Parts: sequence; C-alpha cells; structure tokens
Amino acid sequence: MNTAPYPAFGILIVDDEPAWLRSLSLTLESSAGITNTFLCQDSREVLPLLDKGGIGLVLLDLTMPGLSGEELLAAIAERHPDVTCIIISGVSQLDTAVRCMRLGAFDYYVKTDEEDRIVGGVLRAIRMQELRDENLAVKNRLVAGGPAHPEAFAGIVTRSRAMHAVFAYIEAVAASPQPLLVTGESGVGKENLVCAAHAVSGRDGPLVAVNVAGLDDAVFADTLFGHVRGAYTGAEAARRGMVEEAAGGTLFLDEIGDLSVASQVKLLRLLQEGEYFALGSDLPKRLRARVIVATHRDLAAHEAEGRFRRDLYFRLRTHHVHIPPLRERKEDIEPLLRHFLAEAAAAMRKAVPTFPPELTACLAAYHFPGNIRELRAMVFDAVSLHTGRMLSMKSFLAAMGRTQQACQPAAPPLNPFAPFEQLPTFAEAAHFLVEEALSRSGGNQTLAARLLGISQPALSKRLKHAAAKPS
Repeated sequence: MNTAPYPAFGILIVDDEPAWLRSLSLTLESSAGITNTFLCQDSREVLPLLDKGGIGLVLLDLTMPGLSGEELLAAIAERHPDVTCIIISGVSQLDTAVRCMRLGAFDYYVKTDEEDRIVGGVLRAIRMQELRDENLAVKNRLVAGGPAHPEAFAGIVTRSRAMHAVFAYIEAVAASPQPLLVTGESGVGKENLVCAAHAVSGRDGPLVAVNVAGLDDAVFADTLFGHVRGAYTGAEAARRGMVEEAAGGTLFLDEIGDLSVASQVKLLRLLQEGEYFALGSDLPKRLRARVIVATHRDLAAHEAEGRFRRDLYFRLRTHHVHIPPLRERKEDIEPLLRHFLAEAAAAMRKAVPTFPPELTACLAAYHFPGNIRELRAMVFDAVSLHTGRMLSMKSFLAAMGRTQQACQPAAPPLNPFAPFEQLPTFAEAAHFLVEEALSRSGGNQTLAARLLGISQPALSKRLKHAAAKPS
C-alpha cells in the first residue's frame, strides 16, 4: 500500500485554536484523503516555515495574536507569491473578504460554512497549484529537449524528435495525480508509453491494466470496484477490484473510447469524487491510484456525436499526449527494422539476417496502417521464411501488396547540361549555380549554402573572390 502523502506539496493550517486545527485536518483527511498537512498555532512562525520550502497552500485564520491574518497574507504574497492562500475565518464580513481577495487570497470561507464547501475549496486550490507546478515542469522538460531519465524509455525504439518531445511531456506529468489520456492509431505503441509513464512516476504500487472494450456496465463495475460476499447470485466470496489492486500505483484503462455511456458515468464519479463503492457495499473506498487511459478512437468526434460524455472527456484530457503514426516518423523505420530482426532471430534461434539496402526505402514509401505492430509482424514473417544470408524482400512486398519494380530506386535525374551545344566552364557553371541559389533563397547566404551543399563561409569566400575579380 502506498503511504505517500497527498498532495505532493505541504498544506499549512494556521489558527490559534488547537481544537479547530485538529478538526480541520481530520476533516480534510477523512473527506478528501488530504494527509500532507502541517499545523501551526503561532502566526509568527508561518514565514520562517514557508522560507524552508515545501509548502504550496496555506489555510489562514484572520484573528490571531501576534501577526494578524491580513498582515500574514500581505507578507506571504510579497515573499512567497507561488504559495496559494485560503482564508478560513470566524468573521463573516464582506469588506474583510474583499480586502483579503485584493491582497491575493484564493478564496474566503467562514468556519461555520458547511464542511463540503471548505473541502471543495481546498481541493480546487490544490488542483490549481498542481496545474501550476505541472506546467512549470512541462516547460522545463521541453526546454531541456528530452527526458531526464531516458532509461525509462529505453524499451521504445525511436530516433524521432516528436517522440522525444512526447517522452519529455510524459516525464513532466508523471507524478501528477490527474488522469493522463494517451491517443494514437492502433499499433503505435501506446502500451509501451504507459509502462514508461508508470516507471517515471515514482509510485511504488503496481501497474494494473484493464481492457474495457466489450465490457458491459455490470462487468465493468465488478472488474473495477470489486464486490462483497453475497453482492449478487454467485458472489460466494469477496473480491478486490482493479482500482484497489492498483493502490499506490497506476490503473491503466485501455480502449476507453469503447466504454458504454453507463460505465462512463461510473468512471466520471470515480475521478470526480476520488472514491467508489464495491458492489453490495455502502462503505466508500478512496481512489489511491493514478488513472491512465488510452484509445485509438477520435474522442473529440465521439464527444461531438454524443457517444462520449463531455464532462468525462475534458476530465480525462487534463494531460493528453498523442503518439504520431509510423508514417509520420519514417526515421524510426530502420532502427525498428534492425530491432525486430534481432528479436525475431533470437526467438527463432537463427542468426540475424542482413537485409538488402533497398528494403528501408521501400518500407519508408509504405503507408503502414498497422504502424509498428504491422512492421513487427512483417519482420517476424520474413525471418521465419529466411534460409540464406540476405533477407528476401518477397514477404515484405506481398504484405504491402507491391511489386519489386515499385520499390526500385528512382532513376537518377537527367544531366542538365546534356542539351547544351557548348558546355560552360567550371567557373561559369559555379557562378550560375551560386546566382540561382541566392535567387531561390532570397539573398540569404546561409540558406543558399545549404542548397549548394557547402558551408556558409565557403560561399562567402567564393562571393568575395568573384567580387574582387575585374569585370
């Protein structure tokens, strides 16, 4: 069972009444699972505590000996603008509430307010602080250009910059308690990415995967939430659900786009309330797993057509990552080809075959509707039929529905000087090429040099040399 406190940052509760401090902390824990709380009776100790770091939210009383709540609020806004403050006061005065909001308070509550209102406000503040921290983490990771722990993604073979940006994003939001939506066509490797997200999350619980496609509402509820003995006919013993099995870890719901509307309601409640009931039980249990969902469906289109609940859709896509199809990252085809050749050869106890150089170009021209899964199947089929030293392209061509001629390299371009009766000299040809490159690049020497396949200093030197010549 995971014992990590929630939320990741500390919540400092400040009040000179010890009974109220204990009562509020117990209410937050029992109602919302908020355990990372610190209690302070002396308002003069607040700023030194914040200076040590680790506090993201302060619940502040107004009327206290020493420093008043308003004085503290102003000081916190000045010295720790990244810390969120909520006023929970025994005084219900509009002008006081307005002053506090102007000083930067996130919200204002009276101690006599219903507990649900106060807990709801604290949860909203936690969510805002988490989003702020996550956005900063995403920014830092994307600026860094890749993940800080590439070993977690070592099982995903890629050279693609787009995929490395995906890795950086996954790592940045890995510790977030909010849901993660992973989309992409079938066969792009969503499951591998989910495994990597779990690996970098720091959670010590298991990764529990459930494919929800085809589950009716009753089976879905029983699978996720479990049941008590006698919950229904045949329930002779209690059974833990997958939500409980994933406690402290990650619950992965695959093919979420195929979930029935009735089951969508149950999932939404789980995510909104953070609690659930085992079938046949009236005792609530807390959700203690991070939820990751994946689908190859277009959820936005499903939502627009009324087949997927809008509220659930927007809650699931709090964090969203899309995996590009293989045809959009063709630089991955060759390393994947080599990886699958080694994997297939090891599985079949054969030597790793050499593949013809034209195979990579032929595969790069293919659409790959089945993505990486299709390429892997092609390679395993080819290796199973392989007997010689050089891998035959025959099975690949059959799978792609193409002929050998269709994969032949294109004929080299015609010699542009062939029609000339009188050939230009080397110097004249070079001069014409430079002029044309500068014309196409709009006079940009760096771009012109790239078009010519030379360095910018070399082009600059050539231009200076040409200008120094007498006309």
